[in-house]
Amino acid sequence: MKELTHDSKLDDIQLYINGEFVQASSNETFENKNPFTNRPINRVASGQKSDIDMAVSAAKAAFKGEWGSLKLKERLAYINRIADLIDEHIDEIAPLESLDTGLPIHQTKKMVARAAQNFRFYAEMVSTRLTGDAYQVDDDFLNYTVHKPVGVAGLITPWNAPFMLETWKIAPALATGNTVVLKPAEWSPLTANRLAEIIDKADLPNGVFNVVHGYGETAGAALVAHPDAPLISFTGETKTGSEIMKNGADPLKRFSMELGGKSPIIVFDDADLDRAMDAVTWGIFSFNGERCTANSRLFVHESIYDTFVEQLMERVENILVGDPLDDRTQVGPLIHTNHYENVKRYLGIAEKEGARVVSGYVDEAHADGNFVPPTLLLNVTNDMTVAQEEIFGPVMCVLPFKDENEVIEMANDIRYGLAGYVWTNDMKRGHRVAQKVDAGMMWVNSQNVRDLRTPFGGSKHSGIGREGGYYAFEFYTEVQIVHVALGDHPIPQFGKEKRT
Repeated sequence: MKELTHDSKLDDIQLYINGEFVQASSNETFENKNPFTNRPINRVASGQKSDIDMAVSAAKAAFKGEWGSLKLKERLAYINRIADLIDEHIDEIAPLESLDTGLPIHQTKKMVARAAQNFRFYAEMVSTRLTGDAYQVDDDFLNYTVHKPVGVAGLITPWNAPFMLETWKIAPALATGNTVVLKPAEWSPLTANRLAEIIDKADLPNGVFNVVHGYGETAGAALVAHPDAPLISFTGETKTGSEIMKNGADPLKRFSMELGGKSPIIVFDDADLDRAMDAVTWGIFSFNGERCTANSRLFVHESIYDTFVEQLMERVENILVGDPLDDRTQVGPLIHTNHYENVKRYLGIAEKEGARVVSGYVDEAHADGNFVPPTLLLNVTNDMTVAQEEIFGPVMCVLPFKDENEVIEMANDIRYGLAGYVWTNDMKRGHRVAQKVDAGMMWVNSQNVRDLRTPFGGSKHSGIGREGGYYAFEFYTEVQIVHVALGDHPIPQFGKEKRT
């Protein structure tokens, strides 16, 4: 594949249903734009209810047919084959991701490599950890559990790290024996289509994996409502997740919800401040700030506040904002003009509420792109809109605190509870604070380093359920208990004797 540029002409994107690339049944399409230039990249087939119906029907047939009858070893061989094919195409997938999302290419290369690892990890995890339990009752009974695939998994994925997060759901779904209908985010269709091409090349049985592009209100809603798709996994904004759960309540869908975040990072005065500074800047400005686990609320101990903020402003000034296809770029454009305008709206709210807005530099040559420079919001109080609502961009609120109890109270005074970070060299305090913060995931003296074996997910309005490791089995499999009598235990004999 020749080198990708912002002027490259890409083929239009079709749906992938039952092993074939097809147009939407309505022949409708939508435009996909480059966030760096805001010029069209290509057009994308816009799936509707009828396309979802066909995809779910194909997935159900595959689950009941060839895929469902495969031996475990045969199924996992397919999973490993997908990983091998992703590795072969990293050099072309990463630029597609950057072109489509605005994410810097040095970050998308790592994300694509992680995607292949997701498949290999779950092939190994299913092979070694998808096991049942046995409960023996003397010589009378043996009770044991088995994990069974559920059926068609409807996966609705976000635009902020599309390729990696798609595989994060697809890998465990397929490895555990389910079939998949993927509804990718409409703002980032390129790598979902490339993944369909890769899985097609892996020669999975028809219908095992399907992709229906389209809008959430049409394709997404139809997938959520479909009676033959019992599993719905969604990553995205909290309000949308709530609506999905309401719409899937009547058919009693099983949900996995990874939703919004407004994660605190707490820096105590005894921390390794140089490393803490690295973690603070990376945690909010990597991925263009468009990440659910971003440390978008910085709490700094009052004794080091002025010095730390001064150094932080210098960092912000030095961050290189620019072309996402340039290896030197650290922050690229936001994915879409709608999102760009929303982030800018929050900056306007910050000024109205009395915050001081300190922003980095964007070259005038990039005026066509959706650029919001790295930005700090100072003079913020915890009750301000910008301290309470998820902005989902390269914007961080900075607040001082006096002591441990106060910062725990401020960190928890919010509806979100996804992640959090604590920096201190007092490890007793590190453990203590981490456990008192209301969040599904906490890091102590570390940035967001993920271990695939561990659970990923949030509390409060940040989600329901856990992804990652064997924790994903709770969602993707049904646990069945089998009771076996080992002898002739007593059975009540109702009606054996004649009535007198």
